[in-house]
Order: sequence, then C-alpha cells, then structure tokens
Amino acid sequence: MIRNATLALGLVASSASQLRLPGLPLGPGELCLALWLGLSITGILAGAQVAATPALQRLSAFWTVFALALSIGALIGLLVENPPNVGAMGHDAMAYVLMAAITCLAAAEPEGQGSLRQTGWFLIGFGNVFLTIQVAIGWGWFNAGSVDPWYWDRFRGLSENPNQLALYCAVLGPLAIHLATTSTQAVARIAGLAGAVMPLVVGRLTKSDTFVVATFVGFASFAVLAVRAWLSAPHHSLRYMTAIFVILAAPLSAIAMLPYAAALATDAEVLALSLAKDKGGEATSQTANLRLQLWSEALRKGLESGSLGLGPGPHLPQPNVANHQDLPNPFEAHSTLLDLFTQGGLVGVLALLWLGGSAATLALRARLDALVALIASLAVFSISHFILRQPVVWFAVTLCVAAGSARALTAPILQRR
Repeated sequence: MIRNATLALGLVASSASQLRLPGLPLGPGELCLALWLGLSITGILAGAQVAATPALQRLSAFWTVFALALSIGALIGLLVENPPNVGAMGHDAMAYVLMAAITCLAAAEPEGQGSLRQTGWFLIGFGNVFLTIQVAIGWGWFNAGSVDPWYWDRFRGLSENPNQLALYCAVLGPLAIHLATTSTQAVARIAGLAGAVMPLVVGRLTKSDTFVVATFVGFASFAVLAVRAWLSAPHHSLRYMTAIFVILAAPLSAIAMLPYAAALATDAEVLALSLAKDKGGEATSQTANLRLQLWSEALRKGLESGSLGLGPGPHLPQPNVANHQDLPNPFEAHSTLLDLFTQGGLVGVLALLWLGGSAATLALRARLDALVALIASLAVFSISHFILRQPVVWFAVTLCVAAGSARALTAPILQRR
C-alpha cells in the first residue's frame, strides 16, 4: 500500500513543474517516482516476486522496439545535425528510461491489476486534493510564494503551462469514472463519480481547446459503448425493448427535427466558440497557424532523415512568429506522432500506434468502457501536444493494458462456470 501511495503521489506531483529545481527537471514528483523505483527494485532484490504478465510482455516489446528506433535516430542526428543538441537528447532519453522502468515494474507485479487499481484510487484521492489546493492558490486564499497559478487569463495551477494541467485533468476524469463503474460497492461508486467533478472543473479553467474536444470525444465514446452494453442485455428485458423502440423511432425523430436544424447549428457554433479560448478569436487562430507551420516542418525533417528520425529531443528551428527570440531553439512540433517521427522515425510511430491500439482493443474487448474513453481522450491530446514525457499518461496506458489483459484471461474461466 505504501508503494502504491508513493507512486500515486509521484504521478500527482509530477504535474507541478513550477516546483522543480531551477535549471533541473527535478521536483517533488520526480523524487517520489524515484523513491518508488528504489522501493520496487529493493523489494525485488530482497526476494519479492515478479511475474511475466501479458501486460509486461506487451510493454517490454514496445519499449525494446522504441529504444531501437530512438538509438538509430540518435546516430543519424549526431551525424547530420550541426551542432547536435546533446543536452535535449539526454533530457528526453532520461525521461523515456524513467517511463519504461515505471511501466514495466508496475506491470510485473503478481497482483498486477489489483495493485494498479489501488494506485488509481490513491491517484484520484491525492489528485482531487492537489487540484483543490491549486484552485485555492489561484483564487488567492493563501500565498504560495513565487508560484504564479495564472497564464494570462488561463489557469495553470502549479504546472508550467495550462495545457499540462489540462492533460492531467483529462486523465483523472475518465480514470475516476472507470473506478466507479467497475466497483461493486455503492460507496466506491459514489466516490469515483465524485472524483471526476474537480478534474472537469479545473480542466475548463485552463481554457484548453484540446481539453474540451478530448472531453467531448471521451464522453461520446463512453456513451456509445454504454448503449452497446445496454443492447447486449437479455432480449426479454425491459431495457432491450426500450432500446429497440428508440432505434426504430430515431429516423422519424430526425426527420421531424429537420426544420430546426439551421437554428441548432447556429446555437452549436456559438456554444463551440464560447468554449474555445478567446471565443474563437485571434488567439485560437494564431495557435492553429503556428501548429500547422510546426507540423509541416516536422514532417519535412522526418522525411529528410529517411524516416529514421534524429534521436530524442526537439529538432525544429524556432517558428517564424512575433517575439520568436523568446522561444526555445530547437523547438518541438507539439504533436506526439510528428515529434516522434522526428525522433524515432516511422518505426517509432508504428510502435506507439501498436501500443495505443492494443490498449484500446484490450479495454474494448474487456468492456472497460471508461478506459476506452480514456484512450480516446489521450489520442485527441496527442494530436496537438507532445505527451510522451508525462508519467500520468504512461500510468493510464499501463492500467488499460493490464486491466484489459486480466479481463481477457478471466473471461474464458467465467464462461466455463
């Protein structure tokens, strides 16, 4: 229990990048994760059991191919780039090593899913408390020293930027719903559903457009899968008959609603613009144009490397925008697949797609609907953000793989019974 709580605390605090030591990627979150690794390795050396679980086998295969792709890319980057950014390469490489160690050790425990599930409960509990503290700081209820919880009018809490906090909230929400919907006790279900409220509120405070889209996609995915589960109920049940009636009535209802389509479309556009930062104005337009410029440059860089990549770290020149002198150089594409294409080439991209697809497929087959929604939310975030250095993302992927694999193993036994 102590190790699981330590891991959850490290995942929660890893988003507090403003608390890191100046000039070092090291803060309370990284220290807790390092402590968890130390406790895990010490336990193994002392004789604690490890198991070659299906989740561990899948994750180990991914990290092996991923490391190979990045190694080849690093060799090409050292030869092609002049001068090579060794510091940025080392930063990303160490982050990947840390994520690989955490995911593999978490998946290697004999109790596997049970340990990850307990960590998930700790994560929801610590996460809600941590978000509440950040909101209190943002509203000036107590002084937090040099911490600045606002990025202009966007809430970022203790994170370096609002999008980092938004990603964190996008993981906590579906995770809380998963724990609620897969619990058998009423108290646990209520606690899980209550744990999804604060991440939704704080996520909106960040004014992240991606969070809005990711939440909508995740909710839509969960709703569709919930209808699937509804329809799979026994045919004689009242729920099945109701679902059949709704399906048959849907086309007629759609035809009857056609005269109101134009008005509804206008209202939907106004709602979408109100949810977007700057109400869809200049800030949103500038962000879109900048990302298109970066994505084009990343694609060009990746192709120039022969689709083998240039190794860990950013590889793009500073974007041509106002005040670009303040931006880091080299720069990232801020898109997971495109950034990975510049780092590990096509092999790295395919490896990540395989792992993400496997996690979603396992959760889908196991009918863990909230975890499928979680993967869908992460997929949306990966389009316009680089999320591979975030520990909470890898915990979510590991949980999906482990829970889906465990359910797949127990399904035949349950069917025989």
